[in-house]
Amino acid sequence: MTAYLLRRLLALAATLLGAALVIFLVLEILPGDPAAVTLGLNAAPEALAALRMEMGLARPAPLRFLTWIGGLLTGDLGLSYTYRVPVTQLIGERMVVTLPLAAMAIVLAMAIGIPLGAVAAAHHNRPGDAAVMVFAQAGLAIPNFWFGLLLVLVFAVGAGWLPAGGFPGWSAGLVPAFKALLLPAIALALPQAAILARVTRAAMLETMQEDYVRTARAKGVSRRRTMLRHVLRNALIPVVTILGLQFSVLIAGAIIIENVFALPGLGRLVFQSIAQHDLIVVKDLVMLFCTLVVLVNFLVELLYGVIDPRLRQAD
Repeated sequence: MTAYLLRRLLALAATLLGAALVIFLVLEILPGDPAAVTLGLNAAPEALAALRMEMGLARPAPLRFLTWIGGLLTGDLGLSYTYRVPVTQLIGERMVVTLPLAAMAIVLAMAIGIPLGAVAAAHHNRPGDAAVMVFAQAGLAIPNFWFGLLLVLVFAVGAGWLPAGGFPGWSAGLVPAFKALLLPAIALALPQAAILARVTRAAMLETMQEDYVRTARAKGVSRRRTMLRHVLRNALIPVVTILGLQFSVLIAGAIIIENVFALPGLGRLVFQSIAQHDLIVVKDLVMLFCTLVVLVNFLVELLYGVIDPRLRQAD
């Protein structure tokens, strides 16, 4: 297990370094003046010169890259040119909205998608299976931002049960904060639950054809116990893989959903930073998103070894 973990950690470090290099090349090395992009084409030459000095553009690119990497490792992400506050402070203030939103969406997607997929597999080619497939098709077809607007129309404007947007802050209490995040979390979770239902159904149907499942049934093990203990557990590998991939989809989807619901999260911050040409914030946020996605996929690979120990031995 130790060797397996070390190999995965080395792959994690190499992936993050490669992602940082690509982000740096795209935002600072490719043709174009980052200072002119930030201030606009009509900026005064004196302002451009001052911003170039502040951004360190006079230094060689390798030195700027190493300085940025060192700042990432020490938590010094630079100063936002728009807000004039440390980027670390901006991210910290917004992360307390985005991470709970993503966690709620993942939990809802799992709570809906995996049981529905299991039900569809257990009732293959019967009405229950058909109903789940209709839900899955609808979930994949409906854009999450349109579904979010529909949720606002029904539950906020019509019923008045939940707020239509905004975030009161965690200092207002868990219940108001939870209510503010519930509709956007449902909007994010619907397409992911549809994908999970389809993947769980397909994986379980394939696993049900294995010899050990037929052997368990021949030994008198009940169908329910066979489905839960043998079929579902051995079908989790593709499901866990999809969960890891869905996290990156949720981060991307949060950029739209947070703007629909006016949530002060990372998604809204990156949208505002792009609109304001605050490249230092954009660069740090993209690197943060890459790090979160890589870390989640790293945890997924560790779960592979827990679910199926043969993968640790074969790697």
